Amino acid sequence: MLFSIITIVYNGESLIEGTMQSVLNQTFTNYEYLIIDGQSKDKTFKIVENLQTKHPLSIKAISERDKGLYDAMNKGLGLARGEFIVFLNAGDRFFESTTLEKVAKCVTPDTDILFGETMLVNDGRQHMGTRTDLTVQKLPRQLTWRRLRYGMVVCHQSFFARRTLAESYMDNNLAADIDWVIRCLKKSKTTVHTQTIIAEYLMGGVSKIRHQQSLKDRYAVLSTHFGWLPNLFNHAVIVVRALIFKLKNKGKVSY
Repeated sequence: MLFSIITIVYNGESLIEGTMQSVLNQTFTNYEYLIIDGQSKDKTFKIVENLQTKHPLSIKAISERDKGLYDAMNKGLGLARGEFIVFLNAGDRFFESTTLEKVAKCVTPDTDILFGETMLVNDGRQHMGTRTDLTVQKLPRQLTWRRLRYGMVVCHQSFFARRTLAESYMDNNLAADIDWVIRCLKKSKTTVHTQTIIAEYLMGGVSKIRHQQSLKDRYAVLSTHFGWLPNLFNHAVIVVRALIFKLKNKGKVSY
């Protein structure tokens, strides 16, 4: 398989089908689709099983208790067999039916990382604008691990990593995604900008709900990779840049 697409879900009965259909409707079919359910108490896994019956060759699903989001993501990594890994969690979707086809055309034998833009959507699935448009984080044309010194410049859902580079996620840290992306990029020799919008990201999520803890965890992670003194300076830049962005975009849609 060229791609392993992994979806993590828990009690997501209103979200899971849309996410799954965005994968199953892809024109490019050289992928495996892994659903990791945290033993949902609603109808989530029933919906998964119904779709799995219709697409038995594409979908592999498990439902069991886990220790949280990143523990579930590590389970997905352990099951994946594709050349490249991408996480598309419940509520997120591929941007269009040709997304994987476009990404696949960018793959060469030397490619380690593929990345692209992300469209932010609200609860009504309205396109609010790209992550570059609505946040202070701008997707760079060239992505290296040092580009993340000011935070997550690439959305996790629009980041494909070669499976052989992908280590396990750290646990009990809301910034485990940025740590994982940095570690993948440190190993990458060839990182490719796909020049396309890859995913729709449903605004919200754990890091927004638990914002203060997320900021503390991010500070600790970035200190580990960049050093405490450079990270202190970098966070001063982050604060000033965020204030300028808010002033410039006062009254406009932002995230």
